[in-house]
Amino acid sequence: MAKSKVFISFDYDNDSDLKTLLIGQSKNEDTPFEISDWSVKEHIQGDWKEKVRAKLRRVDQVAVICGEHTHTATGVSAEVKLAQEEGVPYFLLKGRANNTCTKPKAAKTSDKLYKWTWDNLKALVGGGR
Repeated sequence: MAKSKVFISFDYDNDSDLKTLLIGQSKNEDTPFEISDWSVKEHIQGDWKEKVRAKLRRVDQVAVICGEHTHTATGVSAEVKLAQEEGVPYFLLKGRANNTCTKPKAAKTSDKLYKWTWDNLKALVGGGR
């Protein structure tokens, strides 16, 4: 069975450590997904949204890692909006153990913020939402 291709969306300024942890987890033997690490590292300008849109068209879903400042991360919000427009499923992963994780502004009110555990991650990638 082919592994699900997952795009990671995260707050580059505050949560890069969480992206590194998720990439590390993706290397486990029983991982049902592969990470497509196409993070936009340059300043948000020009046709970056079209570049992200093209990347989203090549993945199966988006993992949105949410931290304390995600609600202010305009890039994360834009990526969620683009995923919605492209019909790419996404899920919100609570990146910090404390209760201060926030959703991106573009998230729907019905979008649940899931606790980051290995079992939850495998279930979410498998479509369990």
